[in-house]
Amino acid sequence: MQYSSLGEMFKTVCEKFPEKTGMMYKSGEMYHSISFKELKSKAHNFAAGLKSIGVEKGDRVLLLSENRVEWALADYAILSIGACTVPIYPTLLPSHIEFIINNSEGKVLILSREHQLQKIKEIQGKLKHLKKIILMEGEGGDDLLSWQQIAETGEKLLQKEPELIEESLQGIKRDNLASIIYTSGTTGLPKGVMLTHGNFLSNVEGSRQVISVDENDTFLSFLPLSHVFERMAGHYLALHAGATIAYAESIDTVADNLKEVRPTIMTSVPRFFDKVYAKVLDSLEESSSLKRKIFFWAIELGKKVNLYKHNGYAINGLLKIKHNLADKLVYSKLKENVGGKIRLFVSGGAPLSREIGEFFNSAGLVLLEGYGLTESSPVIAVNLVDKIKFGSVGPPIPNVEVKIAEDGEILTRGPHVMQGYYKDEEATKDAIDSEKWLHTGDIGYLDKDGFLFITDRKKNIIVTSGGKNVAPQPIENLLITSPYVEQAVVIGDKRKYCSALLVPNMEKVKSYAQNNQISFADEDELLKNEKIQALFRSEIDRVSVDLASYETLKEFRLIKEPFTLESGELTPSLKIKRNVVEKRYADIIESMYLRLRLKRFFIAWKRFFRKSICDPRFILSIFRNITPTKWGQI
Repeated sequence: MQYSSLGEMFKTVCEKFPEKTGMMYKSGEMYHSISFKELKSKAHNFAAGLKSIGVEKGDRVLLLSENRVEWALADYAILSIGACTVPIYPTLLPSHIEFIINNSEGKVLILSREHQLQKIKEIQGKLKHLKKIILMEGEGGDDLLSWQQIAETGEKLLQKEPELIEESLQGIKRDNLASIIYTSGTTGLPKGVMLTHGNFLSNVEGSRQVISVDENDTFLSFLPLSHVFERMAGHYLALHAGATIAYAESIDTVADNLKEVRPTIMTSVPRFFDKVYAKVLDSLEESSSLKRKIFFWAIELGKKVNLYKHNGYAINGLLKIKHNLADKLVYSKLKENVGGKIRLFVSGGAPLSREIGEFFNSAGLVLLEGYGLTESSPVIAVNLVDKIKFGSVGPPIPNVEVKIAEDGEILTRGPHVMQGYYKDEEATKDAIDSEKWLHTGDIGYLDKDGFLFITDRKKNIIVTSGGKNVAPQPIENLLITSPYVEQAVVIGDKRKYCSALLVPNMEKVKSYAQNNQISFADEDELLKNEKIQALFRSEIDRVSVDLASYETLKEFRLIKEPFTLESGELTPSLKIKRNVVEKRYADIIESMYLRLRLKRFFIAWKRFFRKSICDPRFILSIFRNITPTKWGQI
C-alpha cells in the first residue's frame, strides 16, 4: 500500500495490528510493552492537544529529547496534524539550540526533562518565535505545559470532535513538509534540510524492497532519533512493517539491552561495530591457544562460505558440515553476546571498515553497509543479504537514480531528494542542479555490477604539493582498526607528505606497557616512550601495506585527549571536524613537518658531503657553473 502521509501510515499500521506490541521501554528493572492500539490513542490525543494550543498545518514544532516512546509519539502527533517536526540533538549546546529554534521559527518546543529545560532557560530571552514549551517529565508551571496536560486536553477535544485527526490527515499530501533536519556540518553553521512526507515514504518503500522486514521483527533503537538514519530506518521503516521498536536506556547500556530485548534487527554507526570487534579480540587474548585457533579457523571458513554464497554457489558436502561445526563452536556464541536472535545489522552514517564488515559476516552476523545523507532522506544504496561486496555500500535502492559526474562526484536523483535548505536558496541551488540531480559532495564510482564505492568527501580530498590526490577517510578507517588507535586524522593538504594525528586507546597502551615492562610516571611520559612510539609506527606500517607511496604516513603525533563533542572537535553525529582539529593542533602539525624537513635536509647534506669528499669532479662542476655575477651575489 502506498500512503499519502506518514500520519496515515501510522494510523493504518496501528489499526492493522491493534493488540501487537508496537514499542517497548525500560522502567526500573523491566521492559514494558505498549500495543499499537495504545500508541495510536496516545499520539492522537497529543496531536489534538497540540491543535488546542494553536499548532496548525505547516507550523514548526521542535523536539529536544533523548530516544524514548514520547519522542516517537510526539513525532507522529505533529505529523498527523500537518505540522513539521524539527528534531534537535539532545547533546547540543544552548548556543546551537538557539540557532535552530530561531532559524526554524518554531512556535512550540517539546522537551524531555529538566536537564534540557536548563539549556532553554539560558537562552529563553533570545528566542524570537517560541510561544509554548512542553515538558515530557514532571508537572507544568509558569509558561510551561506538561505532556500530561496536553494529552488530557486533547483527549477531551477528541471526545467532542472524534473526526478531528482524520480530517487533518485527509489534508496532508506526500509533497507536504514533514521535517526540517539541521545537518550537524563539519564546517560552518548547520543548514535546515527540508524533507517531505513523500521523501521519507519513498525511502521506506525502496528500502523494504531490498531489506526483508516484517511484523515478527524487533528493532533495538539507540542511535539518536534526531539523526535521519535512525529516524527513517529505526522509526518509520520499522513501523511501516509493523515491527516492534524497543528503546535502549542509553548508549552505555546497549550491551545489556541487547540481551534483554533480543532484537532481530539493529541499525548503528561503524563505531559500535568497531567496539564489538575490539571486545572480541580482547577476549581472545585471554583465551587458550586452542580456542584462538578454533576461532580463526571458523572466521576463515566463514569467509570462504560467504565467497560461495555471494557468487551464487551452493553450500553443501564437507563445507556445509564444517560450517555447521563452526556455528556450534563459534558463531552461536558470538550471536548470544548480541541477544541471540539478531539476523541483521545495518551500518550507516559513516564509512565502515572493510575488515570489520568481513569479520561480522564471516562470524555469521549479517552486517549490511549502506550509504546516504540527510538530503536524500537518507538511503541511496545498501548491500544485499545474498550479495555483499565488502568495501562497497551496495547498489542503489529502487526509486533512486545514481550517476558519477566527470570529477567523480556521486549524484543522485529521485523522490528521495530534499525540497531544499530552509531559507537558503543559494545553498539549495549549489546542491541541486537544473536537472534535479543532488550533488552529494562524495567521491566514488559504480562497478560493472552497479555496486557503489565511496572514496571520500569531495571537500576532504587532500591534494599534496606534488599534485597527488589522497582520500584521508579510507586511511583513517585502516588506522582505527588497530586496537591501540581510538581516533585518527590524516593531514597533508598542500604539503609534500601525509602525516597523522592519532588519539591512542590509553587502556590498551597501558596494558601493552605493563606486558612489556615499560615503566612510566604518567600518561605523557608513556606516550613519549621510544617503545610506545615504535609500537604506533609498526601499527601504521602494518595497516599501510596496500597504500600507494604518496598515501603513506611519514610522521605522526599522539594526542592524549580524545576529540569530543564538548570540545567542538566532533559533530553531533560524531564526525570529526577536520578544520577545528587542524586549527587546534596547528603547532603540533607544524612540528611534524619541521621535523620532516630537517630530517630530509640532513639526509641531503650527508649525501652532498659524502659525494663532495669522494669525487673532486663534483666540486669542480660547482665552480664551473658559478659565473662572475653569481660570485658577486655570493
